[in-house]
Amino acid sequence: MALDLKQYIASIPDYPEKGIVFRDISPLMADGAAYTEATNQIVSYARERNVEMIVGPEARGFIVGCPVAYELGVGFAPARKKGKLPNETISASYSLEYGTAELQLQRAAIKPGQRVLVTDDLLATGGTISATIEMVEALGGIVVGTAFIIELTDLKGRDKLKDYDILSLLKY
Repeated sequence: MALDLKQYIASIPDYPEKGIVFRDISPLMADGAAYTEATNQIVSYARERNVEMIVGPEARGFIVGCPVAYELGVGFAPARKKGKLPNETISASYSLEYGTAELQLQRAAIKPGQRVLVTDDLLATGGTISATIEMVEALGGIVVGTAFIIELTDLKGRDKLKDYDILSLLKY
């Protein structure tokens, strides 16, 4: 029987500001069985889509995507904050509550026609993932799915990703 992964998510009220309930995956990652279960669910989803590459945005996308890539025997490409990657990069901007941010991906990370899964810990507004997808597609990759441990349904990030298949292990 599968673990109830919600038992491994901490809800922190009024963080990072009053009125916000922060959903923390740290307890899930600290428990070997829970982390393995979450990873295996995403691996199963990725296998069904014949994924050839995993891309995850900084930093929790690395935590989710790297063990999936390892288990599948495929590569992982990090989408990082501006100025953190060497060599030639491509970039995409996305909106934050106040202002914008920018992610970059190395141009050599994705091969044209490559089947890509984009992973992150959390789907909120969808801005970070949309920027990541934009870069993957600009390099010729085919986004065959997106996978998250948590989806915050009230923030409607799914609407921004309506053209993509979405796996959310937990919804709040």
